[in-house]
Amino acid sequence: MTPATAPSPSSTSISVTPHQIWLRSRGVLLAALLLVVAAIALAAARSGDQHGRLDPRSTDRYGSRAIAELLKEHGISVRVVTTLRDAVSATGPDTTLLVTAPNLLTPHQQRALHKATATTTGRTVLLGADSPSLGTLAPGVHAKPAVPVVARPPYCSSPAARRAGAVETGGIRYAAQRLDAEACYPAGGLPSVLLLRRPSAGDTVLLGSPDFLYNERLNHQGNASLALQLLGSRAHLVWYLPSLTDSSATGSAAGGDGTTGGRSSLIELIPSGWLWGTLQLAVAAVLAAVWRARRLGPLVAERLPVAIRASESTEGRARLSRRANARDRAAASLRHATRAKLAPLAGVSPGDADSAAVLLPALSARLGPAHGNLSDLLFGPAPADDRALVLLADRLDSLEREVRTS
Repeated sequence: MTPATAPSPSSTSISVTPHQIWLRSRGVLLAALLLVVAAIALAAARSGDQHGRLDPRSTDRYGSRAIAELLKEHGISVRVVTTLRDAVSATGPDTTLLVTAPNLLTPHQQRALHKATATTTGRTVLLGADSPSLGTLAPGVHAKPAVPVVARPPYCSSPAARRAGAVETGGIRYAAQRLDAEACYPAGGLPSVLLLRRPSAGDTVLLGSPDFLYNERLNHQGNASLALQLLGSRAHLVWYLPSLTDSSATGSAAGGDGTTGGRSSLIELIPSGWLWGTLQLAVAAVLAAVWRARRLGPLVAERLPVAIRASESTEGRARLSRRANARDRAAASLRHATRAKLAPLAGVSPGDADSAAVLLPALSARLGPAHGNLSDLLFGPAPADDRALVLLADRLDSLEREVRTS
């Protein structure tokens, strides 16, 4: 018979192999890959809708080429600019300046634009202007919560609005603290189209939503009529598409045209939507951490993958204690186990098994006064060496047998 050989260290190693790591992580990697592919596919599918939004050169459904061509047919020249310098230089008494995204302008860009338009008799049209830009571009006007875009009647005396009739308006609503403001297309008592007149100067038109300028909506209701009258009141239309790549957004040194001011901080250059999104993600991360950190009820005992005999577990703990010279812990464990077994035999409750004042009198009454010193045996000091520990274990076994047979 061939003697059994001891297993090699490599066969009993508990280190994780690369194959095991791959098996454990392939599910997570596959889920991450699917998430990335889905995100790319969604971005690609939506990129067509975002491309050319409000661009008078775009024929997409969210583009604005239809109204640009319609204005040209009525003799209005349309010029597209993407920098603040070009927009400011094009302002004049016979020019309408359309700003498609005033909220993207940095504070010093807004100041420069307001300075250029305040000294001319032309018209300025702001699409979707909100709190980040109203304080500078339209002082005295405050933004109110947005409403859905639906067909609304004008409910005002403006000739342009009355000729256009019902128009698909909505979005941001405005509250003006001035008497020379004409409010049209109200929703909930607040206008979504506001015309501000300045004495001996031009006027400013605030549109809460640009939807009626889209190609897909221009032929609905009176959208085309209102767009023609608002954008075609002057001979020239400058269509300003603000860009984050505009050099004036960096706050470089001024060149005398009012297009630049002091240097802007990094926070000022970040669009407000990104800041709010980052704040929401931070709050979500904190809530997720709190949710994952809390304990939901008591701990649940988990089944071991392999059944281990009690004798093997006891032997393993004994070897660990011997290696650490932990005779005090071993003696305390032996005495505690013996006291737990003797307490019910002596008529003592399990809760008082570790109380010398309760357990010792009960054992003395059961064994008689002639028995040895039980206090040192059950509650005494730790053994000085291994031999004394073995002797303590034998004496505890003898005491347990004596109590059971008495």
